Amino acid sequence: MDESVDRTLDAVGPRLKRLRLRRDVTLAELAAETGVSASTLSRLEAGLRRPTLEQLLPLARAHGVTLDELVDAPPTGDPRIHLRPIPCGDGSVVLPLTRRPGGIQAYKFVLPAGRDDDQPDLRTHEGYDWVYVLNGTLRLVLGERDLILASGEAAEFDTRTPHWFGATGAGPVEFLSLIGRQGERAHVRASPGTAGPSTADK
Repeated sequence: MDESVDRTLDAVGPRLKRLRLRRDVTLAELAAETGVSASTLSRLEAGLRRPTLEQLLPLARAHGVTLDELVDAPPTGDPRIHLRPIPCGDGSVVLPLTRRPGGIQAYKFVLPAGRDDDQPDLRTHEGYDWVYVLNGTLRLVLGERDLILASGEAAEFDTRTPHWFGATGAGPVEFLSLIGRQGERAHVRASPGTAGPSTADK
């Protein structure tokens, strides 16, 4: 991991603490809101633990900021989206595709190859998620269901259901995710006579 990535990740902790204090919420209240334990939140804020994708997303949503703001990406007036990869401590990378907080947020995820016997760390938080696999194979554990999504397959679910994403031993995986607050859902429309993406779970 290069020096610039280290600096980016090291700066997230103090920023998380400032955002929480600005909202005047306790670690326990934030834990209930995001599904991330209070002890983990405390270690993240103190810089004793590197954040993962599963932690950054609900935290950004809870604080009402984008991932770019959470990692202090420089602002730009250019309407074109210049993908700025955000590395996480578990080797995953997320590329935010939307800039404004609120509403449905779009992300591209790149997860390194995993192991088929990886034990999922199920999490819950407020919101609704729609996932589409671009390349590779995605393992999605959703409640008691353990699903394998191939390239071109999609899933949608309420994020209050315990869930976990991971790559398999077959190699890395890239997928798109549209995440909204509770009550917001992504609607995918196909042209007449054109089949839409398959849905692995509803």
